[in-house]
Order: sequence, then C-alpha cells, then structure tokens
Amino acid sequence: MFEPKSALMIRSTLTSLFLLSGTVALTAAAAPTAIGRYDDWTVFTETVNGETLCYAATEATDKAPKAADHGDVWFFVSNWKSGKARSQPSLKVGYELRADLPARASVGRSGWTLYGVGQEAFAEDQDDPRLVSALRRGSELRVEAVSARDTKVSYHFSLSGSANAIDKASALCR
Repeated sequence: MFEPKSALMIRSTLTSLFLLSGTVALTAAAAPTAIGRYDDWTVFTETVNGETLCYAATEATDKAPKAADHGDVWFFVSNWKSGKARSQPSLKVGYELRADLPARASVGRSGWTLYGVGQEAFAEDQDDPRLVSALRRGSELRVEAVSARDTKVSYHFSLSGSANAIDKASALCR
C-alpha cells in the first residue's frame, strides 16, 4: 500500500481547512471571502486559526462517469500568508480517493502524478512549479483518479482565467 510522504500529510492538513460550496471545513475557519472572478476561476481569502489563506479555485466542468456521486470537485492553487504553502496545486473531491492508486493530472501533453490523501490529491513538491506553470498557460486540465470504491473517475477543468486568478491569490498572501 502507498504510504503518503510527510509533506503530503502536511498538505492534506492544510488543504482540509479549505471551504467548498460555502460549507465550513473547520469551526475555527471563517467563511471564505470571494475577492474576484477571473473567467472560470475565483479567488478567495479566508482566515483559518488566525492565519490568512488565499487561493484560486475552479470547479470541474465535466465529471465522469455521469452516474457516480462525485460531490463537489474543485482544483485549487493555494498560498498561506505565513509561507506554509506557496502556489500549491491540489484536487478536492466529495469522496475518498484510493491512496495506493495515484491520480493523473494533465495539461496538453504534460502530465503529473497526484497522490491521494483522503478527499484530496497533491503533486510532489518538486512538480508544483511546473504544474502551476502549465495551469497558467493551458486551456484545460484533465484529472483521472480512482475512488476508494474502485470507481475510475475523470474530470475536466477550464483554465480560462487561471493565470490572473493564480497571480491575484499569490499577491494577496505575500
């Protein structure tokens, strides 16, 4: 079985603090504030345990298989004002991912492995800059994963507005 790296566990803890669809992930977190919309991406800030978190996020435009209950499916690029994370890409889904079967993200011909931790998936730290660069330049992000129930899923995310949203989220948490 795949053992997540400690960095992935830290990422999971940080990203678990995110809010999706207006629901609070932790009671210590304030509701997110939408700062601006950039085509298909939205920039949010929120305070989590006294720290400011800024992130660009987009919701999946297509989910397969259609019959599966995917819940909310988002892709994030997040920054903590404290520096705990900078331009950190991640996937958040509404179900448990198989930790032993990594997901695959692709933009154009480039691809990256995403490691699942609970309902989230992260790239290796060294892949973050290349993945974020591709998100900024590309037109579509595709992610394929396997749920804990062995359902093969795939998602498409529009990258329209991603560069401006990622820049804004980064600038807000400098």
